[in-house]
Amino acid sequence: MAIESDKLRDRLDRATAHLDPPYAVVDLTAFDANSAALTDRAAGKPLRLASKSVRSRELIGRALARPGWHGVMAFTVPEAIWLVRAGVSDDVLVAYPSADRAALAELAADPTLAAAITLMIDGTGQLDFIDAVRAPGQRAELRLCLDLDASWRPLRGVHVGVRRSPVHSARAAGALAAAVAGRAGFRLVGLMSYEAQIAGLGDAPPGRTLLAGAIRLAQRGSYRELLARRGAAVAAVREHADLEFVNGGGTGSVAATSADPAVTEVTAGSGLYGPTLFDAYRAWRPTPAAFFACAVVRRPTPELATVLGGGWIASGQAADSRLPRPWLPAGLKLVATEGAGEVQTPLSGAAAAGLKVGDRVWFRHAKAGELCERVNELHLVEGDAIVATVPTYRGEGHAFL
Repeated sequence: MAIESDKLRDRLDRATAHLDPPYAVVDLTAFDANSAALTDRAAGKPLRLASKSVRSRELIGRALARPGWHGVMAFTVPEAIWLVRAGVSDDVLVAYPSADRAALAELAADPTLAAAITLMIDGTGQLDFIDAVRAPGQRAELRLCLDLDASWRPLRGVHVGVRRSPVHSARAAGALAAAVAGRAGFRLVGLMSYEAQIAGLGDAPPGRTLLAGAIRLAQRGSYRELLARRGAAVAAVREHADLEFVNGGGTGSVAATSADPAVTEVTAGSGLYGPTLFDAYRAWRPTPAAFFACAVVRRPTPELATVLGGGWIASGQAADSRLPRPWLPAGLKLVATEGAGEVQTPLSGAAAAGLKVGDRVWFRHAKAGELCERVNELHLVEGDAIVATVPTYRGEGHAFL
């Protein structure tokens, strides 16, 4: 392991020797290997790429060009419009409901966009909002996907998972599907359910054996419950709509979600970059493919090395798991009393003593696509050379959140 880490560090250092940190790279060999591994885990069901986990038009296109991948799950309507017009995909599902009047008006006025983009809903209030932007008789028919809440509620007052859609039961899903069928200007074509408590929660948190056991127990119970409820919901919705797809899962549950007979496609994205949150999964751990480099700028003591910047914190519940991790050279760790700082990050550990001013320290981000909100470009590495430099969403001037 140490030898492999040294080889990776040498490759990245040689490839980027002419660059001044901070910067970010993607190792294409690892990226492509992760793409192939996710396809294998999907067991023949197509993978829809979660764009928020990649946030680079070129790398989204690279993944979609590989067998087993089809379509994009975008996170806003403006992003979906941009992806279609840029020729990245003609099948874009927006993962969250939208109240963006300008973007909805643009979509409704363009039959090509309306045919390529599917909007997410979880209630009739969103239909009312869209109708107020542009009335049914004055727009193209809009494609809709129903968001079925996938959280587990084993007991009254117990909620395991994220809080998304109010549509939790098969009966509620059928009722909403019936309401859509009775409205002009809409067509229900899909159903989605994101089991975050399975796909987005690692079942092997380091050093926390009791917590790991509790997570695994909850995930098994949740999976069994969702298998039955999702199947019933799909059947209820199909009484009112001709569904083109049933979407589920995420990188952390590709194999399990693919095994659900009600699901026709699975979402994935984070596994392409392999961020640190997925180090806590037993079933499959992607090969780390995305890194960012910071420069050592001082040595406060013989045992410490301090880099400039480094505090690229991930969203979500404030916890150590949201901090970037110093990865190369191996053997570095954050200082508990300072963590990862906006202007400086002191590092300890066995490798710190061997670092000198100007050396690079390679970090991994906790979440995949959020790395791209910190840089305008990604340097794509093969072997020990940069083979391309491509813009991130930010680098193309887009802030879709």
